[in-house]
Amino acid sequence: MTQISQGAAPVAPAGERVPFEPAESGEAPGTAGDKAVTGFSHTVLIIWSFLVIIPLIWVLMSSFKTSSEIFASPFALPERWSFDNYVNAWTTAGIGSFFLNSVIVVVGALILTMFFGSMSAYVLARFSFPGSRALYYLMLAGLTFPIFLAIVPLFFVLRGIGLLNTLPGLILTYAAFAFPFTVFFLYAFFRSLSKSIAEAAAVDGAGEWRTFFQIMLPMAKPGLATVAILNFVGLWNQFLLPIALNTNPDNYVLTQAMASFASQAGYSVDFGALFAAVVITVVPVLIIYLIFQRQLQGSVSAGVSK
Repeated sequence: MTQISQGAAPVAPAGERVPFEPAESGEAPGTAGDKAVTGFSHTVLIIWSFLVIIPLIWVLMSSFKTSSEIFASPFALPERWSFDNYVNAWTTAGIGSFFLNSVIVVVGALILTMFFGSMSAYVLARFSFPGSRALYYLMLAGLTFPIFLAIVPLFFVLRGIGLLNTLPGLILTYAAFAFPFTVFFLYAFFRSLSKSIAEAAAVDGAGEWRTFFQIMLPMAKPGLATVAILNFVGLWNQFLLPIALNTNPDNYVLTQAMASFASQAGYSVDFGALFAAVVITVVPVLIIYLIFQRQLQGSVSAGVSK
């Protein structure tokens, strides 16, 4: 009869499984290092959060103060919480009309970019035809092209077609510069979708247009939401293109209006209204992110799982 020596691993009869028993030496190898990395990353994220949140809180507090309060006690709470600065910024400084111009330009550019960009990405990702790879690499090349190198040609092109210093001209320009990134982002997303679904739709008699709009496009909703958020933030904060191609004060967008408002009278600027205008500028980006937050998280989790 064979005896099992003390300390040896138990041998299970054939067909039975021995339950796993962790080592008695303590923590598994690498646990201490993982905890150190986790603690360091959390510390960095906390510091970064404070660096981002504290200036935002200070701007929000300053938007309820007068200019004299801001200079006398910049870090104190407002003596009186009033929306007078927001009213002055919206009406007296004209932020309301410039805000509307920004909404028209950005939303118009987003519609054009998402519509044509999604179709282009779908075709390049799902169909093979002569020159498809060359077209895709040309799209990638558009990502590397600096905006300031295109200012002079764009100026003459828009002047030639009669769209210089107009909102439609800005819409087309914004859409053109957001187009390469949209195609690049959605190209990989459409390639990750199952081909069997499109094949099943074709068997059922669905054409290419119906397959794209009713089947493939809804499946790509997380990717569309993600690229829409990224494009919205980039276009909303665009400054170089409007400052060079839109010199008509009536058609100013928010970035131009903020620069003009901040420099219009030197130290006699109403800083309370200026900070209120900054808050008005930032709020739409936060609202858009909160609306599409679930879609953005779904896109990230889907990408990780794949």
